[in-house]
Amino acid sequence: MQVFKIIVLSLLAITGNAYARVMPQQVAIVVNANDAESRLIAEYYRVKRNIPKQNVIEISMPNNRNGIGEKEFSHLFAKVKEQTPDVVQYYALAWSKPYKVKCMSITSAFAFGFNNAFCAKGCKSTQRSNYYNSDSVMPNQDLKIRPSMMLAGSSLQQVYDMIDRGVSADGFIQKSNATAYLMRTTNKARNVRARRYDVIEEALSNNIKIEQIRSNVLEDKKDVMFYFTGLSKVEKIDTNDFLPGAIGDHLTSSGGELFSHRQMSILRWLDAGVTASYGTVVEPCAFTQKFPNPGIVIKRYTNGESLIEAYWKSVAWPGQGVFVGELMAAPYAKKLK
Repeated sequence: MQVFKIIVLSLLAITGNAYARVMPQQVAIVVNANDAESRLIAEYYRVKRNIPKQNVIEISMPNNRNGIGEKEFSHLFAKVKEQTPDVVQYYALAWSKPYKVKCMSITSAFAFGFNNAFCAKGCKSTQRSNYYNSDSVMPNQDLKIRPSMMLAGSSLQQVYDMIDRGVSADGFIQKSNATAYLMRTTNKARNVRARRYDVIEEALSNNIKIEQIRSNVLEDKKDVMFYFTGLSKVEKIDTNDFLPGAIGDHLTSSGGELFSHRQMSILRWLDAGVTASYGTVVEPCAFTQKFPNPGIVIKRYTNGESLIEAYWKSVAWPGQGVFVGELMAAPYAKKLK
């Protein structure tokens, strides 16, 4: 085990033009063999991120359902684990459906394995993630967790574009060129993260420019790296220019229901140009623990962590929430000298 850790830590230091904590060897791409687009997405991502071919894992499941059951998932998950190289710490799920497993999101199910403790019916707490605000760079070795993110989108081209944005983000952003927008909306129930905003601005203003906006709408901004709000539907997001690697989400009940029309899907963020978003797949109630903590995301991302690390570590109770995005994006990764 000690030799294995030395090898992995060596990989973390060498990545070409920039370094990030997540290396190609640490990512496995899971493909649905029944979904032609899943195969295309997986190969596109593998090539773009130079992920080893042996890290591509195929399973077969329906691609026309929003969710699958616990028994079906457990069978598939066992097959995936059997084929996963020991060095792998993260999963990229190369499809848009299904996005939930019974009462869990599919990204949490692949991270933890299915466990009813990560579910809740009504306004109840769920299992806490040991990865929350952790400094672990090897979550599988340290915590027996493989954080997962969907390479999903409203179209095949949109997924390709998202991947391209993530790849172009690496080591790209200078602190003065980006802004974190923290929205104080009129929606009382969904504005619960706003109570943290003053502390976040005070603590992290040296990392990035932070603006608190008392409005339901942000429009015509050219420098968006973070956009955190609380609304069931966010207007005019496509008027803004999102920088490579940008993150945006809108704390609401069913944003993670990717193809629902009841509330705005988080896929609309991806359509508008962000590189990752997060939403819940079942009713969470307004527990801040079930949604990203903006302070943790901003701090860890601007300190150089990859997107999947910073975003995943910001959610204390992630069982009901799905992550979508280009997981290896690292806009604040340090350049090699």
